[in-house]
This record gives sequence, C-alpha cells and structure tokens, in this order.
Amino acid sequence: MKDLKYLLEFENLLEDADNALVRQAQSEGQYAIGYTCYHMPEVLLNVDNCFSTRIRAPRTGSIDIATYYMSNYTCEYARSLLERAIEGGYEFLDGIAGVDACSAMNRCYEHMEILKCNSKPHFFVTHTDVPYKIEEYTIDQVVTQMRLRVLDVLHEKLGTDVSDEAILKAVEEHNELCRVMTEIGDFRKLDNPPVTGYEYHVLCLVSYCCPTSLILPMLKETLEEIKTRQVDEKCPYRARVVIAGSEIDDLGFTSLLEETGALAVADRYCYGSKPGREVIELNDHEDLLRQICRHYMKTSECARYMAADKIQQRRDTIDRLAKEYRADGIIFEQMKYCDFWAFERPLASHILADEYGWPVLSIDRSYSVRNSGQLRTRFQAFVEALEIKKIQKERG
Repeated sequence: MKDLKYLLEFENLLEDADNALVRQAQSEGQYAIGYTCYHMPEVLLNVDNCFSTRIRAPRTGSIDIATYYMSNYTCEYARSLLERAIEGGYEFLDGIAGVDACSAMNRCYEHMEILKCNSKPHFFVTHTDVPYKIEEYTIDQVVTQMRLRVLDVLHEKLGTDVSDEAILKAVEEHNELCRVMTEIGDFRKLDNPPVTGYEYHVLCLVSYCCPTSLILPMLKETLEEIKTRQVDEKCPYRARVVIAGSEIDDLGFTSLLEETGALAVADRYCYGSKPGREVIELNDHEDLLRQICRHYMKTSECARYMAADKIQQRRDTIDRLAKEYRADGIIFEQMKYCDFWAFERPLASHILADEYGWPVLSIDRSYSVRNSGQLRTRFQAFVEALEIKKIQKERG
C-alpha cells in the first residue's frame, strides 16, 4: 500500500516527548499537563488553557541512574520516565497529573519532585487516589479527588477555567477525536484492512501525545485518505491477533510483530484505543464531572481493579474483541516487574486458552523491545502455530 500522507510526520512527532505540536501549543499560551495512566481522565486535562500529553520515554537507552534510585525490580516504564526526567527530558511540562495506581509510578513521581527535574516556578505534581472496585461511594471518592486535586489545582496554578462549560467543550472535542479513531480502527475488521496495526499504533499514540486541537485535523484527513486507500491484491499477513495487557508505547513492538506475519487487529492495552478512544456519553440530569469519572472507571480494563466483576470484564472484553475483529489468536503481554499485570497475565492467559478456546501467546517484555531476537522467535513460532491450526480446521 502507498504510505499514508502524514505517517512520517507522525513518526517524527513520536521521536520526542517535547514534540513540535507540543511546542506550538505552548507558544500559543497553552500549558502542557503530563499524565501516565487511564485512571486520570484525559479530558479533564484538556480544559481551557491546558492540553494533555501522555508521557513516554522514546529512544530509551540506559536506565542506570533511575535504577540506582528505584532498584532493578521495578517497572522499566517508570524507571525510563525517571531517567529521562533526570536528563531534563520533561522540562517542557507545566504539570504532572498522577494517580496512585502503582508503587513504581508513585516512586517515579516522588523522585521527579525531590530531584527537582523541572525548574518552572509554576510546575506541580498532583496525585489522586484510585479505588480497587466500582461502587457509588468509590465514584464519589474519585469525583472529589478530581475536583480537589486536578481541577482546583489547574485553576490555582494556571488560572484555568474549570467551569462545566469549559469541561463540556473539552468533552465535545475529545468525542470528535474518539469518533475519528474508532472509524479508522473499524477498518481493521476487514479481511484486507487499508490500515496496518503498526500504522494504527502510530495514529493512536499521536492522539495521546499531541494537543487534540492540533492533531485532530490531521487525523481527520488521514481517515479520509484511508477510506479510499488502495490495498494490495492479497493481504500480506498470515494471521490476525489481538494484543492485550499492560502499557505499550513502543512502536517497535508492533513493528516487530507484523514483520513476522501477524496483523495486529485490536489493541487492548494501556496507551491503546480499547479502552481510551470511546465516546463519553453524557446526559442532562446528572453532575458532569461525575458522569466523566464514571465513564473512565467503568470502561477501564486496568488490572488494579480487583473486584470479581472487573476481573471477569477484562476476560470478556478480550474474548469479545477477538471475535469482533476475527482474530486467530491473542498475545497477552506484560511489562517486566509490573505488579498488577504479573498477577493478571498468567491466570488470564490460561483461562482464555482453556475456557474460551483461544490460542494465546503469553509473554513478559522489556519497556523497549527494539530488535529482540527472542521476541521475534516467539512471534514467528506463534504465527506458524496459528497457520497450522487454520489448515487443520479447513481440512476438518
């Protein structure tokens, strides 16, 4: 297929956390608020004079200094962020909106503050609590947290308009972005999709890491381009897979997978689109902030939610996506030393295989996989196994 018009530009934007569109928005008087977790409602950070940027550590190399502060046995994502922060990579941020989701990320935020990794006088790091289950009283808790520790802080530190009118405007723009990303993603249900898993991963990441108002027109144009894109006569991929699990912002992961012949058709992982790019449905009779908080809590697939209904929801979601996108198998991945997904992945992988009947490849991985020979070999073996299974099914 012919390359997408903006693909190279999008890839270049993802080479640095402080990308060209972030700098453009700041030059126009906007404030950049970094965040790392779906538990932090992205839309609340896009209110008035603020825009959200989901923090990554592209081109991560050595993380020795961060390891000194955080030890070898903590999440490489958290350590990579701290390493980049110590190097000055997040000096551009005007604030960080964190959540107490895991101890590793809490330590990362804490060290960023203690080591004074950002010298802006108005810079702040704020934290909000995250419950382990969803009840009316835990929704009350999250609403209070988001009001006191996010919206009030933005208003106090940056003079942000946090009225319902300003929040509603941010929701409307967010929903427009979600509709575009969903429509693009739906093309992956086709036998021979006009967009690859790698390309969609690029589009999804720029939608998180760039100011919505600046990236949205480019994504709209990309959607129109994909609608009329000429595909190869024969689909070059040998198997269709759903990727599920913990945080993936490394394009090398999807690139490596698709080089082995597997097409990533759905992404149920942190920094993916499911959840992340669903429209926030609102009504006129309930508090706006409460509706937003409930949306993020109910759509969240985070392994931190340990209630039985949430555990079942995560399994059912992967099964539903695999059926909806007509996958041949599931890749269940986990960042090394991620406490929550280290419990979730082994059992969920087993159940998805034994009770749901899916072929499952279960892996733990580094934050940056680059050209991992071991991972490539495992991907290749899984693709071959899926091919054999299809041939056997066709023969009856």
